[in-house]
Amino acid sequence: MREFKRTDRVADQLQKELAVLIQREVKDPRLGMITVSGATVSRDLGYADIYVTLLGEQEPERIKENLQVLKRAAGFLRSQIAKRIKLRHVPELRFHYDESVVRGQHLSSLIDEAVSTDRARQADEEDDTDQGEETR
Repeated sequence: MREFKRTDRVADQLQKELAVLIQREVKDPRLGMITVSGATVSRDLGYADIYVTLLGEQEPERIKENLQVLKRAAGFLRSQIAKRIKLRHVPELRFHYDESVVRGQHLSSLIDEAVSTDRARQADEEDDTDQGEETR
């Protein structure tokens, strides 16, 4: 079993704290329903890459606008984290849009579509076979 590295623990804690902070403390009307989907921290704890998704938003302009709001709020969020987590140095926060969730939903819908098409084709073939036996 692999031991958790310190950077993993810090990233985990950052993800949890930011999820709460963004919802409760960032008072910007342009900010949509944001979910913090992941965080990675550099080895030296100098910076943290924070991955976010937007509920129901896929428009590039809205995504860009939300990332700008988060970027502007990064200093405030960092100071709030410093109060909540005992770290000698709180990493610089860099926000990124996490496309993996949207990509996953798209792939899931493609799979569902393929399965239903396959089932329909199978049902048609069974109907054809049944009709062929009846005519004999």
